[in-house]
Amino acid sequence: MVFSSSIFLFIFLPLIWLGHWLLPSLRGKNILLSVASLLFYAFGEPIYVILMVISVAVNYWAALRIGEGETRRRWPMVFAVVFDLAMLGVFKYAGFAVECINLLPLIELPVPAIRLPIGISFFTFQILSYVVDVYRGDTQVQRRADDLFLYISFFPQLIAGPIVKYHDIAEQITNRTVTAELTARGLRRFLFGLSKKLLISNPCGLLTDTAFAALGEGTLAAPLGWLGAVAYCFQIYYDFSGYSDMAIGLGQMFGFHLFENFNYPYISGSIREFWRRWHISLSTWFKEYLYIPLGGSRRGKARTVLNKYIVFFTTGLWHGASLNFIVWGLFHGTMQMAEEIIRPTERRWLRPIWRVVTLAAICLSFVVFRADNMADAAGYLAVLFGAGGASASAALALLDPYTLTVLAVAALFCLPIVPALRRRADGNAALDTVGYAITLPLFALCVMALASSTYNPFIYFRF
Repeated sequence: MVFSSSIFLFIFLPLIWLGHWLLPSLRGKNILLSVASLLFYAFGEPIYVILMVISVAVNYWAALRIGEGETRRRWPMVFAVVFDLAMLGVFKYAGFAVECINLLPLIELPVPAIRLPIGISFFTFQILSYVVDVYRGDTQVQRRADDLFLYISFFPQLIAGPIVKYHDIAEQITNRTVTAELTARGLRRFLFGLSKKLLISNPCGLLTDTAFAALGEGTLAAPLGWLGAVAYCFQIYYDFSGYSDMAIGLGQMFGFHLFENFNYPYISGSIREFWRRWHISLSTWFKEYLYIPLGGSRRGKARTVLNKYIVFFTTGLWHGASLNFIVWGLFHGTMQMAEEIIRPTERRWLRPIWRVVTLAAICLSFVVFRADNMADAAGYLAVLFGAGGASASAALALLDPYTLTVLAVAALFCLPIVPALRRRADGNAALDTVGYAITLPLFALCVMALASSTYNPFIYFRF
């Protein structure tokens, strides 16, 4: 089930929210949310509900053993980490691993066709962080299995994040308040995220798909190529940040406060800054649970470089079992290393130039990310720089007034306009009311978009 579907918007969400509001006890509310989360996940992946339950059970047991005493802490933690990574490896990377092995001479193994469980990377990283934090002593072991299950399965962030650490939400599971004001703010945030997805990301996705289809047909020229590349930057940002907005808004509607996952990444002046603003929960997770345990920057320059490349390699691989994701991750790592060499000091007048350079690098890297394989990525990049000719007819044919409006709105709201308006609205009831009033026509447009189109992909569901 996806947030931008009629069954979620008009049946699932209203019923669950109403039940949550009416139930008198917090324990009853939590049970309702756990059952709802199971149904939400089972709607698209009924068999893999069992996989998620097994994952929670194993890690629950491991955390309890860790909490028993000093002499028995290490092996349960190791077992849980190995189990979680093995589960992720089997379901997400087994086919890719066999394909890599088959590249060796005289080896031809059958490639397993294992369907990827939706959201496995997200809920695996969450449960991993819990066990590791218990081992480190950063969080208390949760002895109630149902509370731990709610932490993992909570449907607003189950299948595409943000990745939530247990110690950030533990208190909210056992002690939270739902108010009319918080619900209203959550609903407004949800509808803004829904609008990002349906009114901006989906139209941009159609442009991108047209460009990559032209690549496959051998008719792609540079103007359409650049249009598709820019459109994909908008598509992936509004797709994922829109989902995060919806998750945060839904969390507020049920009394939870989830952390922000995006902070206007396309205004970044460096790749380092980009990763402080893009998919914040993932980059923070890798920093805390991989980069720092590897030694971070404490063991000399050579080890720091190696540690960063390991992190970016893993970041790319986390996104998908394909060489192009790995190349995408390593490209970002290399760009970050290059920045440290080229930009030890920076003059103020150079900052706008670096913003343009950074945005161009991000745009080109997303071509690699979007491509089905490295051959397509290389072909698309070659077209961008003239290999496919410069005919603009195909691009111009797509730029009707509606599409131009969508692109203009997409570019505009990549800038931090909303936070500026929010600061002005703070304490200003009239401006706050306008913010709520805007959601009504936006929701009407979203409903019309749902009714008139079957194109509704979520990019990050496959991760």
